[in-house]
Amino acid sequence: MRIFNPLVLLFLSAALFLGGCGTSFVITPVETSNKLDETTVMDGKGLFPDKIAIIEVEGMLSDGKSTPLLGSSENPVSLFTQELKAAADDSSVKAVVLRVNSPGGTVSASDLMYQLVERFKEKTHKPVVASILDLGASGAYYVSCAADKIVAQPTSLVGSIGVIFETFNLEGTMQKLGVKPENYKSAAHKDIGSWFREPTDDEKEIMQSLVNEYYARFKSVVTSGRPTLDTSKLTMITDGRVFSGEMGKQLGLVDQVGLLEDAIETAKQLCKNPDAKVVEYKRPYSYGGSIYALNSAPTPKSDVLQLQLPDAAAVMPTGFYYIWKP
Repeated sequence: MRIFNPLVLLFLSAALFLGGCGTSFVITPVETSNKLDETTVMDGKGLFPDKIAIIEVEGMLSDGKSTPLLGSSENPVSLFTQELKAAADDSSVKAVVLRVNSPGGTVSASDLMYQLVERFKEKTHKPVVASILDLGASGAYYVSCAADKIVAQPTSLVGSIGVIFETFNLEGTMQKLGVKPENYKSAAHKDIGSWFREPTDDEKEIMQSLVNEYYARFKSVVTSGRPTLDTSKLTMITDGRVFSGEMGKQLGLVDQVGLLEDAIETAKQLCKNPDAKVVEYKRPYSYGGSIYALNSAPTPKSDVLQLQLPDAAAVMPTGFYYIWKP
């Protein structure tokens, strides 16, 4: 049975409209599927070589879907869980490489993914190596701390250790508009964090206590997961700033400066399997071709017509985040 996303109709309408301007589209409907296909991206040696599995930690980390123009994107935590399970259930997978390129995300999603890696290691005893590409910041670095080794490119950005809660105070604007919000609540703090009034001192204390709790958890994850960390500089390391991969190596935030290929070699060494091939898990019909194939690139800037919606980080709902958001 073929399943079509209703929003494809919107795409078809746009195609017909733009067709009058000399633009054409080829649309090939395909079946949707929740299964994962295993794809070899680097050959091994021997007739039936063992495997190193690459699993992504990419984009905004949240336990929910985003809804771009032409359909819902995947729940990152759900996909991560499914890929880890595939690697755990396959006895020929001897190690995992986390391909990290993310600014982080929600506190709970980051912590959940961290715990999933910890449980994976405890259950399977398979080594895990994190390979940080452009960005392994905040919640993404939090997840990376569950790996046995962290490899970062010299130009990667790592760190941003901390937690943030952002809200707005629109009370003055509302007064200028002559609008007075009213609410009816069961207790004094039910509307804590409201955009429409100044927070009380008690509310500021409550929210700051939560921030402090999540921050302490983050620091505990880093100090327990990074035995090479330069603890004499812990205050500076955990003040929220980012570091280059090269500086991260000097501070003990990463173990090795190198590329994804170097992280794969490290994984082969840890599992004592130099002849293993490298595989990825993909949805049917997704693009492949190399170990970097699924790494998202920034949207190119050019003088062309494009439909672009704000990404999740730009329209984040109110909440607590392990995220680098310059």
